[in-house]
Amino acid sequence: MTVLGLKIDVDTYWGMKNGVPRLLRVLKDFDVRGTFFLSIGPDNSGRAALQLIKNPLFRKKMLRTKAPSLYGWKTALYGTLLPAPMIALSFPEVVRQILDEGHEVQFHAWDHRRWQDELPEKSEKWIRDWFEKGMEGFARLTGRKPTAFGAPSWLIDDRVLSIIKRYSFEYLSCTRAKSPFLHASLDVPEIPSDLPCFEELDSPDDVSALVRMLKDQKNHVLPVHAEVEGGIYEEKFRRLLKNALTSGVNVAQLIEIKAILNSDNLPRRRHEMALLPGRHSPCAV
Repeated sequence: MTVLGLKIDVDTYWGMKNGVPRLLRVLKDFDVRGTFFLSIGPDNSGRAALQLIKNPLFRKKMLRTKAPSLYGWKTALYGTLLPAPMIALSFPEVVRQILDEGHEVQFHAWDHRRWQDELPEKSEKWIRDWFEKGMEGFARLTGRKPTAFGAPSWLIDDRVLSIIKRYSFEYLSCTRAKSPFLHASLDVPEIPSDLPCFEELDSPDDVSALVRMLKDQKNHVLPVHAEVEGGIYEEKFRRLLKNALTSGVNVAQLIEIKAILNSDNLPRRRHEMALLPGRHSPCAV
C-alpha cells in the first residue's frame, strides 16, 4: 500500500490565522491526519523584498504563484513597514485545535524568513539562540518539547546538524531527498519531502501529475503549505486527497511513517544542496 505523509508547514502569520483553519476543515472532511510544522516566532516576511531585487528566480516564483493572492498585502510589509507579529504564539487556540483534532504538531522555525534568507551568514550562536527561542515557544504552546524538526525551506548546514545533536528529536524532515536515510553525523532518521510542492509543478492545475507519482506502492511525503493549500490552492488539494484515497492510498502523519521505518536498514548519507525545478533557491537533497 502506498502511504502519503502530509507535511504541513506554517510559515506566516496569515497562514496560521487563515490557512490552518481552512486546512483543518479539509482534513476533517476527508477524515485524514497530517503533521503540522509550526513557525513559532516573528513573521518577517516583508524582508523578502530584498530577494525580489537579488534573486530573479524568486521574482519569477512570486509572479507565477500570484504571491499577493497567497499571502495578502500586509504580509509583504511585516518586519519592515509593519511590526513583525508572532506566528504560532499569536494563536494558541489554533494550536490547541490542531492537537485536539488528532494531528501531529512539530517544530519548523523561530524566525522563518531570517533563516531562509540569512542562515549561511549567521553565526553558530545565532543558530543556537534561534533553536532555544523556538523550542521554548513551542513548549509554551503545547506543554511539551517537539520530537521532530523540519528546517525552513529545506535549508541546513553542518553547524545546524551539530546543534541538532543536543535535542532529542525522534526524526527530522529537513531535505528533499528521494527516500528516508540517516544523516552522516546523526543517528536520527530523515523523512524527506520527496514529492514536489503544488506551486513547483509546471502546471499547478495538474493534480494528476501528483496522483501518478503515488502509484508505485512506496511511502511518499507531500510538502503542504498553510498559505497555499490553505489558500487559493485549496480545491486542488481537495482533488488530490479525493483521488489518492479513491486509489487506496493511506494518508498519514509523518510519525506514522517513522513507525514503519527500519532505521537499521536505512543508508547513511551526507546531504548536498541542489536547485530543484520550480524552486528559487537550493534545497538540501
